[in-house]
Amino acid sequence: MSMQKLAAGTGYAYLTKQVARQDVAERGHVTLASYYSERGEVPGVWVGSGMAAIDGLAAGDVVTPEHMRALFGAGLHPLAELPSPRFEGEQPTAEQIRGARMIGQPFRGASVTAFQREVADRLEAATRGRILDRADQAAMLAEIRTQVATEGFIAEHGRQPSELELSARLARELKAPAGVAGFDLTFSPVKSVSALWALADPSTAAIVERAHQAAIGDALRMIEQHALFTRVGKGGAYQVETRGLVAAAFTHRDSRAGDPDLHTHVVVANKVQTRDGRWLALDARVLYKAKVAASETYNTALEAHLQAALPVRFAPRVEGERLANQGKRAVRELIGVSPELVREWSARRRAIEHRTDELAADFQRRHGRVPTSNEQLALAQQANLETRDAKHEPRTLAEQRRMWRTQADQLLGHGGVDAMLSTVLRQPQARSRAFDEQWLHTAARQVVAVMEDHRAVWGPWHVRAEAQRLAREQDVPLARLDDLVEQVIHLSLNTHSVQLRAAEDGAGTALYSSTRILDAEQRLIDQADIFDAPQLPSSLVEAAIEASPVPLNLGQQALVRELATSGQRLQVALAPAGTGKTTAVTALANAWTAAGGNVLRLAPSAAAAPQLGDHLPGACDTLAKYRWTLDNLDRPRPEWWEQVDRRTLVIVDEAAMASTPLLADVVGNLTSRGATVRMLGDDQQLAAIGAGGIVRDLAERNQAPRLDQAVRFQDPEEAEAVAKIREGNPAGLRFYLANGRVHEGAGTLAYTQMVDAWASDRAAGKNSIMLASTRDDVALLNHLAQRQLMGERRRGRLIQFDDGTRVGAGDRIITRRNDRGLALSGSDWVKNGDRWMVDEVRRDGALDVTSERSARRATLPASYTAEHVQLG
Repeated sequence: MSMQKLAAGTGYAYLTKQVARQDVAERGHVTLASYYSERGEVPGVWVGSGMAAIDGLAAGDVVTPEHMRALFGAGLHPLAELPSPRFEGEQPTAEQIRGARMIGQPFRGASVTAFQREVADRLEAATRGRILDRADQAAMLAEIRTQVATEGFIAEHGRQPSELELSARLARELKAPAGVAGFDLTFSPVKSVSALWALADPSTAAIVERAHQAAIGDALRMIEQHALFTRVGKGGAYQVETRGLVAAAFTHRDSRAGDPDLHTHVVVANKVQTRDGRWLALDARVLYKAKVAASETYNTALEAHLQAALPVRFAPRVEGERLANQGKRAVRELIGVSPELVREWSARRRAIEHRTDELAADFQRRHGRVPTSNEQLALAQQANLETRDAKHEPRTLAEQRRMWRTQADQLLGHGGVDAMLSTVLRQPQARSRAFDEQWLHTAARQVVAVMEDHRAVWGPWHVRAEAQRLAREQDVPLARLDDLVEQVIHLSLNTHSVQLRAAEDGAGTALYSSTRILDAEQRLIDQADIFDAPQLPSSLVEAAIEASPVPLNLGQQALVRELATSGQRLQVALAPAGTGKTTAVTALANAWTAAGGNVLRLAPSAAAAPQLGDHLPGACDTLAKYRWTLDNLDRPRPEWWEQVDRRTLVIVDEAAMASTPLLADVVGNLTSRGATVRMLGDDQQLAAIGAGGIVRDLAERNQAPRLDQAVRFQDPEEAEAVAKIREGNPAGLRFYLANGRVHEGAGTLAYTQMVDAWASDRAAGKNSIMLASTRDDVALLNHLAQRQLMGERRRGRLIQFDDGTRVGAGDRIITRRNDRGLALSGSDWVKNGDRWMVDEVRRDGALDVTSERSARRATLPASYTAEHVQLG
């Protein structure tokens, strides 16, 4: 389930544009025949318990554009444009009519700005007496907006704006304040369910859609019971319960690309009624917090409803998920649905997105700015039209079903669709199990274990979402689903968790942890309070500081002295990136070895472990390897394991990225063997994947030494800017904006500009990286970079990955999984995050590669390459 705000005015319009309008006599009586024959989507219906308070309408009634305009456009009663049924046969007064139209305060409409008036006047003058098609009018509007925004900037600043400044000004000018009309909750099943719905016989398809609608109903009931509140009192000081949702549900059957995509938009009005009858705005903060739990409620209920009505089963998707789900839960799909079919139906969507990117790039070249959100939407609509097949695109469901069947037949071959459907609809029933008291406690412990693996504290919404995931993974039957989930939540919170804070500001605000997390934190705190570690002679410390090949600043010197002489068994030091941590710690390690000790370096990941390795003496490995060795003492142990004693200094780098239980176990064993531990980290750094936060706590509790002076940057203004950004102060961005270091680009233009800049840096001998937010964008950037570096020349044998990229000799790749079995030397192996140059692609798909880090060569087996390698 996704969620987005709708602004008052016309934000709802996209939901009603595609709706099939029926004659007045037919509204409210949508038959199966009309569902299959009407062009466009079938009308929306009203849903939610709050509909009981809406005079003249009830849940299940058809939604009209007039209803939407009144409620979501103006914040009035949905029937405000029609005579109220409560006055039938009477002559109401003006005051009565006004009262009947009101449900709380009307929405504040967006005001028209001087900029918008100027644009409208110029557009009217330019189009007077001319007939323009939609595309020409949109182009003219974009040009006029650019002109007016440019003129305004020049008048204010006395110079031409940059592209970034022009886009920013236009965004501000078009952002007129408007009230929030509601929230669009979009419920979408996984692709395999839409595929079954599209290809099965009409009776089975109807069952699938009923399961979808029933699952939505379950999710909405969960929201009404646990997440639907409003606030009263001065400044909304008190949270109170409401009588339920007022919402309009619109079910759509395909995506913009035309592939089968059963989904429903539930537009929740920003109007709720209190128990005492007042109409107020809903408390959206709770709704946002409940979003993931509501989504998981829908996902679990959908599986349960389908498995109760049809002989189908779900399982985690494996094929096609190479690299996509590392560290994430696998998506569960219907067993038997062809992955190739799902990918084929996604191809047209990707074609539209690619054409939209091209149009956006062309827009930026023509207008000198990126398109606004509305202009971007218009470009997407244009791309949709341009990429359609030449033949008439079907609009009725019956026509669409015939088209989808033809497409599936072409892909799967003669009899392939029927064979697939037979497999999907002939799955064995789930193995029966006893959902007894023992199961409930086991399930609750599993839920809490997942919480511990991901965070140090959690709330009821986290637990509810995880309880829903566990219920569908264990095939909890529909008849017992709600009851068992609620019991698991209760036990997870009240028996297997420890409450840290009671609910203070409304539903879902209580905080919990667990005995395991709290014990781990306390063990680390206790170790930090012990002062029995070796204290180095000041003469050795000063000698190491003086001998440093890079002179240490005062802050680095103070950190070395403190860590070497404090006598703390466990001590934390804060050292943000760029502050000279490596130089300081090297001096510390040299002082320690000069005193006759040895040094062991540990880090949360194999990629982070060698970061200090080129400068510091001693062995280097991961925290996970130490923990594994501790748990497997009967197995062969690393050489450095036997060297840990009272003479050992253990430096834990990037400690803030390690989970608290792991740190507690490793540090506890190290100190029990006499070692001195120094944890280095940044309390503003990317948090631990698991339960973390202890570095910040220890630093505050023990007034940890820290490095504050940035030494990586030659420009002191940039160093100051970086420090502000680290603290979350947006003022730090001004340096980058003022110095032309921030650029914007629309669509493919942004990608090509980024790759050009990267290639330019690379040619100049600089180490530059490109970052993107999605896997598809990463694949595209890798493809563009590869094409620029390699050109069109032949590179011998190639292998292709499932993201469409191909790899051959001369390509740069990155490995994405640690594998100690792929050894480079006695102490080095293939690691997650390592980069390599491909020397040769073998016939079986294996890769001969050379490490960019060490220049050592290795062979990545075909099985490893297929799963854990990508362009890099």
